[in-house]
Amino acid sequence: MHFDLTDLRLFIHVAESKSLTRGAERSHLSLPAASARVKELENQAGVRLLYRAPRGVALTPAGQSLLQHARILLAQIEYLKGDLQRFGEGVTGHIRVFANTTAVTEFMPEVLATFLNDHPQVDVDLQERLTGEIIRGVLDGTTDLGIVSGPIDDAGLEKHHFSTDRLVLALPLGHRLAGAGKVHFADTLEDDFIGLHEGSTLQTFLNQLMRDVKRQLHIRVQVSNFESLCRMVEAGVGIGVVPESAGIRHSRTMKLVLKELDEPWALRERYVLTRQGAALPSFTQALIDTILRLNRTLAAPGGTAPAVAKAKPPRRPKAAKA
Repeated sequence: MHFDLTDLRLFIHVAESKSLTRGAERSHLSLPAASARVKELENQAGVRLLYRAPRGVALTPAGQSLLQHARILLAQIEYLKGDLQRFGEGVTGHIRVFANTTAVTEFMPEVLATFLNDHPQVDVDLQERLTGEIIRGVLDGTTDLGIVSGPIDDAGLEKHHFSTDRLVLALPLGHRLAGAGKVHFADTLEDDFIGLHEGSTLQTFLNQLMRDVKRQLHIRVQVSNFESLCRMVEAGVGIGVVPESAGIRHSRTMKLVLKELDEPWALRERYVLTRQGAALPSFTQALIDTILRLNRTLAAPGGTAPAVAKAKPPRRPKAAKA
C-alpha cells in the first residue's frame, strides 16, 4: 500500500472542510484531479473513506482513522524538516499550541516573548480551546502541545507539570463576604456573577459544576477576558471567579477583594501535554522548557519573570531562485 504525501494533505483538507471542492481548492488541485486522488486512496485502502452527499462529505470510521494517522505522519515530517534545518541556516519551524483561557491570557504572552526572542525563525499558532478539545488535539496530532489545568486522563499522553492554578473569588469593596475568611462557593450562589464568554475553559468548567449540583449561576454580564471581568466586579456589577494570578495582577490597579475558595476543585495543577512517545523537534522541546522555567520562576517566593531581551529583527524571506 503506497500513500502519496499530496494525497494525505488533500484528504486532510477535504476532511476539515467537509467538501471535496473546498479541499481541492486548499490543495491547489482541480476538482476532477482531487476526486480521482481520493478514489485511488479508497482503492488502495480497500474501504470507503468518505460518505458523499449533495451538500458535502463526511468521514467513515475508516476515514476517521486515516485522518488521525495522516495528521501524525505529516507532523512527523515537519519535525524531521525542522531538525535537519537546524544543521543548515538555523531552525525554521512552526508550533501549534492549544491552551485554556488562563494560559492564553495570563502567562503565554510572557512565555512567547521570551521564546520567540530566542528562536526568531520559529512561528507559534496559539489557540484557545476547551480541555476536551485540547486533549483530543494532542492525541490525534492536530496540535503539537496542549496546556490544561485540572485532572487529566494519562492514556496516550505525557504530562509536564509546571505550576498550580488556584481559583479565587473576586469581590467589590464592601461586599458582605469581603470580611470573611475562606468562602464556600455555595455561599455565593444568590449573587449576580460576571462570567467569561461561552466557550471559555473556565466558564465551561463553572457551568458543568453547577449542572452537577443541579443549580445555575445568575450571570449578569459576560465579558471576553479577566481584565474586563475584574473591572465589572470593581464597579459593583457582580462577583466573579478568576485565577489567583489574574486577580492579584488586576487588584494592583483596581479596588478588589480576593477570597480563597474553600473547595477542592479550586486548586488545579497545570500541565503541558504531548502525545506519548512523540519525537519532538528541538524547538518544540525548547518551548516546553521555556514554559516550565518561567512559570517556576514566577511561582518562587518573590519571583519575577526574567526580563525579555530586545527583540531580534525578524527573519527575511529567502530570495526566490531564478
